[in-house]
Amino acid sequence: MSSRHTRAVRGSALIAGLALAGGLTATAPAVAAEQAKLSAPALIGRYDVGTADLHLVDPSRPDPWKPERRRELMVTLTYPADRFAEGPRAPWLTPGMSTVVDQALAGEDYLDLPAGSIDWASAKRRAETGVPVAHGAPKPVALFSPGFGVPRETYTGIIDDLASRGYVVVSLSHTYESAAVEFPGGRLELAVSGGEGPDDEKKALDARVADSRFVLDQLTKINRGENPDAGKRPLPRGLGRSLDLSRVGAYGHSYGGFTAGETMVHDRRIDAGINLDGAMATEIGYPPGSPYVPGEVAKRGLDRPFLLMGAEGVDGNGKLLEHTHRNPEFDRSWADFWAGQRGWKRDLLLRGGSTHLAYSDLQIIVPQLGARVAPQKREAVIGTIDPRRSLAAQRDYIGAFFDLHLLGRDRHLFDGESPRHPNIDFID
Repeated sequence: MSSRHTRAVRGSALIAGLALAGGLTATAPAVAAEQAKLSAPALIGRYDVGTADLHLVDPSRPDPWKPERRRELMVTLTYPADRFAEGPRAPWLTPGMSTVVDQALAGEDYLDLPAGSIDWASAKRRAETGVPVAHGAPKPVALFSPGFGVPRETYTGIIDDLASRGYVVVSLSHTYESAAVEFPGGRLELAVSGGEGPDDEKKALDARVADSRFVLDQLTKINRGENPDAGKRPLPRGLGRSLDLSRVGAYGHSYGGFTAGETMVHDRRIDAGINLDGAMATEIGYPPGSPYVPGEVAKRGLDRPFLLMGAEGVDGNGKLLEHTHRNPEFDRSWADFWAGQRGWKRDLLLRGGSTHLAYSDLQIIVPQLGARVAPQKREAVIGTIDPRRSLAAQRDYIGAFFDLHLLGRDRHLFDGESPRHPNIDFID
């Protein structure tokens, strides 16, 4: 595996293209002659889905990247919506964020497209804005954390779907580490983190854990009827009563998966977690002889349920590498975690030509770009796996995991490998 992809498993392959502090063009890029229009895949669950953003400021914590400021975050609430209410579908990306993502994906390390090849203005999520929360019993909560440097907006496929299954999903962007975070009024805060060295990664990890715990505190306030939004913008009607904070999960991709596990070490309010292809170390020991600095979750394990879902890759010689706990030469942290894990555990491998970024919205976006993307670029970014089967498997196993461990509903998907999802291998 190339050093770039090695770091992708530890952090995220998008960071190189998305860390655009000072790199955004001052003027709008030229628009490609024929823009691709995107559509979001249908949701599987029985609920319609609503969404709203929340601007949070922590008055007690200086920002780790800009200590002269208080730490501020943007989070997105995605929730089961009242089926009798209708609202406009939410944009996939706001204008500010679409500029950031468009320029990153246009880079030769990713899709090598002319900037402006995607019609982001018309791209919509399945979630609607301005709609109340579904009536009925309170819903379990799931925190979602993205890859290192990656905006939360690029994971709608596995966020909106979980909400449609009856969960309130709270997704975070980690300010000044994320490539960009857009705040109310169009203010865009770009990444200022120094890079992907171990010191920066540990600093980012500590910030992520603190961010996650702070967001849980703010959800408690909402549950009590308060509105913690910094601008006091109205919350979705019925949100407070909809939050069941006695049943909380955490999941994330890449460094976000590390974040989920590390937060569980420090906060017992989280009952179950999922790591989507993220090493749990700031130095992973690969290639052999490189330093290895595991996180607390890798060193100590957990006494609560935790799911590992890995992907495939190749080394510089074209040799297949599988991210599982049985491959410590590649990622020792999964092997160490597996040995120390005291709670329920499973290790699933997304096989059949997957990549690290198959866990992001790129598996939805790239196929819709068709011949605009060269075959070798498509394979490098999302692999050769059927992206529809990949997404369906991710959605089903994420939903089944939280159903089992937060709701006590056993869909028997973890009893063994399923013919419904032939690309999922159980790693003993």
